[in-house]
Amino acid sequence: MSRSLNKNRLQVACEISADAVVAARANQHGQLEAYTARELPHGAVLPSLTEANVQRDDCLRDTIKTVLDEVAGRERDVATILPDAAVRVALLDFETLPEKREEAEAVVRFRLKKSLPFDVDKARVSYQVQPGSSSKELKVIAAVALAGVLDEYEAAFRDSGYAPGVVLPSMLAALGAVDAARPTLVVKVDPLTTSIAIMERQQLLLFRTLENARGLNITGEQLAEDVYPSVVFFQDTYKLDVERVYVAGLPHSEVALESLHAQTGVEVQELAGAEPVNGFDGSPSQLAGVSGALLS
Repeated sequence: MSRSLNKNRLQVACEISADAVVAARANQHGQLEAYTARELPHGAVLPSLTEANVQRDDCLRDTIKTVLDEVAGRERDVATILPDAAVRVALLDFETLPEKREEAEAVVRFRLKKSLPFDVDKARVSYQVQPGSSSKELKVIAAVALAGVLDEYEAAFRDSGYAPGVVLPSMLAALGAVDAARPTLVVKVDPLTTSIAIMERQQLLLFRTLENARGLNITGEQLAEDVYPSVVFFQDTYKLDVERVYVAGLPHSEVALESLHAQTGVEVQELAGAEPVNGFDGSPSQLAGVSGALLS
């Protein structure tokens, strides 16, 4: 995250969540050719914005090494995907930004300062500028996390023999797998959070990360209830209706797809990232993050 959110092309990605580590490799033709996942013991990783995340560094290190040794081949640079609960993502509106990146980052940090539960001076900030709704407006996607939290995850990769390259929060990584030419809602569930994003014409217009005490056992009705306020806000703000919905992260998503379809009245699909292959026993939507990071 010390780099821009724009990702250099990497061939290997690895995503860490509270309950699993997923890794994948892409070939030179932009297709996933190998991927795998391993569960983490309960409590080994406790994602948080303000507290230590890695509770068992040896366990995380060994699991990272296991999955990457299986798929990485000779590659050592890895796109590193972190839990959404460990990174704050914000959309900020500006009329202008300084041309020098150091000065622009200082402005972004100043805007973030009052909205964070930690000292922004102790954090790493990365941002990407996308055009606003008019020529006089800029919309900035900013990602910020405590430097100490990032150091924990990066150390786990280095200790396993790999180099953490571009670092992304899970939902932003997954959005790389989404074609959002028309208004598109993406819902990504993990053991601690439900992340909601709405895009239109490939631009990110809404982003929220909600606490999810129900974890992966959340019902379709509960998920639809959590998502509904964001959909209404989007409709009221942009005068647009969501035309497509993707869901990722749930081991059994059929009921959730039905509930979201009933709520929105539009097409709802699983954001699978890739077709499963022999030997991969996880949910296809577990691949959304690594797929988006590698293939976007």
